[in-house]
Amino acid sequence: MQTKHEERLGTEPIGRLMLSLALPAILAQFVNILYNMVDRMYIGRIPGSGALALTGLGLCFPIITAVSAFSAFVCAGGAPLAAIALGEGDRDRAEKFLGNGVTLLLIFSAVLTVALLMFKRPLLMAFGASENTIGYADEYLTVYLVGTVFVQLSLGLNMFISCQGQARVAMASVIIGAVANIVLDPLFIFALGMGVRGAALATILSQALSAAWIVRFLTSDRSALRIRRRHLAPVGKIVGPMMALGVSPFIMQITESLISVVFNTGLQRYGGDMHVGAMTILQSVMQLKVVPLSGFTQGVQPIISYNYGAKQYQRVRLAIKRMAMVTIPASFVISLLAMLLPTVFASLFTDDAALFALVGQTLPIYMAGMLIFGVQNCAQATFVALGQARVSLFIALLRKVILLVPLALILPAVTGSVMGIYWAEPIADVVSALTAGTLLLVYSKKLLPE
Repeated sequence: MQTKHEERLGTEPIGRLMLSLALPAILAQFVNILYNMVDRMYIGRIPGSGALALTGLGLCFPIITAVSAFSAFVCAGGAPLAAIALGEGDRDRAEKFLGNGVTLLLIFSAVLTVALLMFKRPLLMAFGASENTIGYADEYLTVYLVGTVFVQLSLGLNMFISCQGQARVAMASVIIGAVANIVLDPLFIFALGMGVRGAALATILSQALSAAWIVRFLTSDRSALRIRRRHLAPVGKIVGPMMALGVSPFIMQITESLISVVFNTGLQRYGGDMHVGAMTILQSVMQLKVVPLSGFTQGVQPIISYNYGAKQYQRVRLAIKRMAMVTIPASFVISLLAMLLPTVFASLFTDDAALFALVGQTLPIYMAGMLIFGVQNCAQATFVALGQARVSLFIALLRKVILLVPLALILPAVTGSVMGIYWAEPIADVVSALTAGTLLLVYSKKLLPE
């Protein structure tokens, strides 16, 4: 029997449905980035050591991203498949994706916590830490890794709330944690004098609150999909498709870690600590642009997945078209603002004059390719929603592994200038966005018959 939320996915007008699902998802994603943003804003203003502490936090970014990538590996693949199963009327199979997802998240959490705590310091040094910044990075990461299980559950399981059309509940779970983080950060960092350790503690306690809220909902009668004991044991026929589809979002996130490592080591080699600190701010501004668009596409994905499973291809085509009409112009406008007003964005994170000036110089270069990146946002989300694992994987690999990493290594070596690293980003963004858009046009004709 369908719930009212499922029925909406297949019958309500696309425009109104997108609005009701995407707006809460955008707000949830925007609020979610406050976890890291607020940490950086406060840490950058620690008296006497803000610039170095901010650089240290930036060095943790590859590992933090890797932790969240494993939740995407499980649930960014499982949630769309659960939505497709709901569209086909197979609720039991949909709940198997949820149950197996819970088990895999717990397994990954245990392995990641132990492994990363054992090797965190040599990893940080390999990622571009110096004697001036390693202490700050080590302090933050040690506390953060203790809460890995909360990060995995809150980020991963929330996708199973969104996929059933419960966007407001998914939004509430994020807001609970973000508000707690905003309140706890200044208390721990400044009032209790804990510095970067306080920022990490505030983050994991906030994620724990979100995780508790989500698990409580997914075990209640309010959820169309429920965590059931009989579905917790991993089954190959469930785990296999989840990971096959989830490998694309996983690679998209895990390669962010690879990019950060390549960037930080190159910036340290050609420019020094100040350039590593600037990249921390540049990546934060990039998140301010990418994450709301990601929230929007995540809000649209359940519509595409459900109707694709129900073979309502006209509704699928209309949802994709409307998604493109939002992501492409929004990406252009937000990126243009960052390029025209770089010092405004820099002022959010630092009051250090040298760092402020460097961000003003490099942010317009770094964001230039993002002007057309809404094309890739739309294409990537569509292929994942349609269960097209191979194509979404190729798009993920193209931008980051095939283009960005080699460019970030080659350009500074050829030019002998640290600025080559900053130029690698827009070149890779433009090529991959145009390729993704072409693939979307070709595959949509094949997958969505008239």
